[in-house]
Amino acid sequence: MILKGKVWKFGLNIDTDAIIPARYLNTSDPAELAKHVMEDADKDFSSKVKSGDLIVADANFGCGSSREHAPIAIKAAGIQGVIAKSFARIFYRNCFNIGLPIFESQEASDKIAEGDEIEVDADKGIIKNISKGEEYVAKPIPPFMQELISAGGLVEWTKNRIKSS
Repeated sequence: MILKGKVWKFGLNIDTDAIIPARYLNTSDPAELAKHVMEDADKDFSSKVKSGDLIVADANFGCGSSREHAPIAIKAAGIQGVIAKSFARIFYRNCFNIGLPIFESQEASDKIAEGDEIEVDADKGIIKNISKGEEYVAKPIPPFMQELISAGGLVEWTKNRIKSS
């Protein structure tokens, strides 16, 4: 799987309330959540982000509450993946459960700037910064987790397994 797009950069300890503020949790509609994604970190983010863009952040991205609304809002906004130094463990698993690819790379997090064009090879864990002509290494996504992403998340993967048995 290859992801290619423009980068939006965020800092350290971006919690799930910054990703999707609690005041919008009265809905689970992905389109409605997408309208408010990252609103408390960048109030205009949802109007600037384009389908196919990527987020790059510092450490501990997705800390805070364990709600699945956060990765759903990111994916529904058209963000095709997130790169960070590290992710909160529950957020990490929720991303794969809903089919959002995420990558851990300290070097990429440090060197990629907002607006850079990057390409991510999920199979190999290689992140190419097209804007700077640099390459970074990320932990590759394990094959089973890639299956979850390809299927659109755990629910769709399970449905597909039931149909094929």
